[in-house]
Amino acid sequence: MQQILSGVYAIIIGVGAMVLFYFGTNWVLDKAFADEMTADRRMIKSREKIRESIRPWIFVLPALLLLLLYLVYPAIQTFILSFFNATGNEFVGLHNYEWAINDGEFLQSIGNNILWLLIVPFVSTALGLVIAVLADRVRWGTLAKSMIFMPMAISFVGASVIWKFIYDYRPEGQAQIGVLNALVTSLGGQPQAWLTIPFWNNIFLMIILIWIQTGFAMVLMSAALRGVPEETLEAARIDGANEVQIFFNIMIPQIIGTILVVWTTITIVVLKVFDIVLAMTNGQWDTEVLANLMYDWMFRGGGDFGRGSMLATVIMIAVIPIMIWNIRRFRAEEAQR
Repeated sequence: MQQILSGVYAIIIGVGAMVLFYFGTNWVLDKAFADEMTADRRMIKSREKIRESIRPWIFVLPALLLLLLYLVYPAIQTFILSFFNATGNEFVGLHNYEWAINDGEFLQSIGNNILWLLIVPFVSTALGLVIAVLADRVRWGTLAKSMIFMPMAISFVGASVIWKFIYDYRPEGQAQIGVLNALVTSLGGQPQAWLTIPFWNNIFLMIILIWIQTGFAMVLMSAALRGVPEETLEAARIDGANEVQIFFNIMIPQIIGTILVVWTTITIVVLKVFDIVLAMTNGQWDTEVLANLMYDWMFRGGGDFGRGSMLATVIMIAVIPIMIWNIRRFRAEEAQR
């Protein structure tokens, strides 16, 4: 009960403070730049343009300050620390980066991240698109979409716990509580420790993220497909096109912008993947990824600020090109409208 009350108090205080801030700053703005009036209340000079030019910054300012404090400054400080030693008090130049290039664990993490990037965004986007198309053609499509979207409401750690029971392994002769091994043994096979099988254990971990992200992709694809003109689809059917041809030659070209947005969004999520690997294998059995390796070097075994910061910088550098490309494409689309 105490935790519930603390949460309620936090919401009331937080929301109240923001309401007070916005109403208070607007009141101050209106007073500071009030219209000039005569004694008989006739307007001499309007300052509406000044007020309206300042007002948006009042709303944006808190967010900008928080971004500077909790995102920009830490990013710059992390980049600087990547050139220092483990304790962060001695400049070592590119030594941490040289170490990474020659470290087998780092190279394996890069390989695993590339594998995640090749599989998860493509499969999640493709499944989301196919489900969005098929669900719109059945009466119970809304229910199906709700069920598929539901994993999005689960945290990565929560999803990992669910799938840990699916992949659970017990020695032969014991009751298998893992869904997958229970199915295998019921068909006469031998139970497997799925998460310890090199290469395939990475695929099993990817399935968890695909399970989560498919619902996100489906929702955006479904919304985009509703924007495809029905007249275009009917004209294609009259011309003799089958449903597969309509899907690839008409639907996909008209929603390619949404497909790219979904793909890049999931790609950024994949580059930062950490929770699933930590909860399922902790990077063991050749499943290490960059974010997990960064956590190990930064916070475990006494911590190494230099190497941990270097790994965080590598992840940040990997994300930046995708974000820049996405922003440029968005601006190009806006310019065409």
